Amino acid sequence: MENLKKDQATFPRFFKKNLLAAQLEDNSMYQAKKRLSVEEYVNGVLKGDIVILSKSITLVESTLESDHLIAEQVIERLLPHTGNSIRIGITGVPGVGKSTFIESFGKLVTSKNKKLAVLAIDPSSQRSKGSILGDKTRMAQLAVDPLAFIRPSASGSSLGGVSTKTRETMLLCEAAGFEVIFIETVGVGQSETTVKEMVDFFLLLMLAGAGDELQGIKKGIMEMADAIAITKADGDNKMKCDRARRDYKNALHLFPPSENGWYPPVLTCSALTNEGLDNVWQEIEKYASEMQSKGYFMKNRQYQNVEWMHDIIMYSLRQHFYANAQISHMINRMEKDIKEKKIAAISAARTLLSTYHNS
Repeated sequence: MENLKKDQATFPRFFKKNLLAAQLEDNSMYQAKKRLSVEEYVNGVLKGDIVILSKSITLVESTLESDHLIAEQVIERLLPHTGNSIRIGITGVPGVGKSTFIESFGKLVTSKNKKLAVLAIDPSSQRSKGSILGDKTRMAQLAVDPLAFIRPSASGSSLGGVSTKTRETMLLCEAAGFEVIFIETVGVGQSETTVKEMVDFFLLLMLAGAGDELQGIKKGIMEMADAIAITKADGDNKMKCDRARRDYKNALHLFPPSENGWYPPVLTCSALTNEGLDNVWQEIEKYASEMQSKGYFMKNRQYQNVEWMHDIIMYSLRQHFYANAQISHMINRMEKDIKEKKIAAISAARTLLSTYHNS
């Protein structure tokens, strides 16, 4: 022991370096042990094993290249077992009570003996790239429901960005036997367009009694909605919600009819008293039935799958472009020249693209 201490004191750098190498080796071995075989992932998901399902989602979200290859094989094997759910996107203005609504609405779904998966997209910090991931704490009752599975994920931490990660996670949940998928968005913004392109039904939650009901909501978001639900319709707020419902209904009539012939209903509901939640579910079932009978349901999913391919291509090209050695060497200088007005942004972009294509 004394000799060891003496060696450590004499060769501190050598000792620390080798200790670090040993730790890294142990960590890499531990990481390798945590990864299952493709067969184990596939069989576990198909059996509805929640632990294996969670590990499969972690695999999909991994940034390691070796994990990407395994994840692709797992998804490919599970693909024939997917598509047997109703996919519902849920969004709303700030303060609308999305988490409270999802918990109460989710409990309604599980009370009908249906397996529910809630995929919550949590916004990532642009500085730290971190995320709170607090959805399970906000949905305490649903989190312990044996028929429910809640998976919060950071929006900026996945292979292919938000849309790819969420799509792959959704497919894994379907293969695991979940019949209803909720996808909660971070709020009114770009994420709504992304989620709309991966769900069957898009539900927009709105508030009443907050001034002009149509202020602060973009026309594009309302046009995407398959239904609007005015939340918090309880107590003294019920009359305000009824007025808001009429206002939104009149506003929707000003929009051109959708391609599928569906007219979005405007409903009122309360997540506290559960009043009106069953009406929301009935509208979703009605929509799914009508769209399936018209052939639009499958047509929409086919379109979404094609868009998924294009999303992956665009994401991969962007990643490959910025990872290019010549581009990373040039780009800081180009940014500096743009700031100093030595070169126009469009000229800099063309130069970088030309360098990339010729590299």
